[in-house]
Amino acid sequence: MVYLSRFNEFCSVANAILHDRERAKDAVQDAFVAALRRRRQWRGEGSLDAWLWQAVLNAARDRRRKHEPILVPETPEAAPVEPPASLDLAHALAELTERQRRVLFLRYYGDLEYRQIAETLDVKPGTVAATIHQAQEHLRHRLGALVDD
Repeated sequence: MVYLSRFNEFCSVANAILHDRERAKDAVQDAFVAALRRRRQWRGEGSLDAWLWQAVLNAARDRRRKHEPILVPETPEAAPVEPPASLDLAHALAELTERQRRVLFLRYYGDLEYRQIAETLDVKPGTVAATIHQAQEHLRHRLGALVDD
């Protein structure tokens, strides 16, 4: 039941990590298959919801690692091309720490409360609040500098 009722939320977070809706759906499906296989490992410590979110985050991260493009250095003759604003945001997000990205994705794509995020990532709610603040400040600074140029 959780799978069907929360599928879109899980896919939104996975899509934020993967930037590909189909791969995000696959990651969510992988996460639930893995969760079913390991269901006996969940001993009721913490919430089932947090355990499932962690499985989705891990599956999306694993898919991202497997499919990250290999960056080829530009040749000196290549003329600089102005990147679209969406690439500026993508670069700014890529500069965040893994924890900062996870917290932002869970908050804004998964629509989780601080308490739920804390439980999912096994940290304190104050750590979630501080992490969100740091990430927002970095993005504000990074994207503000791009707008001011």
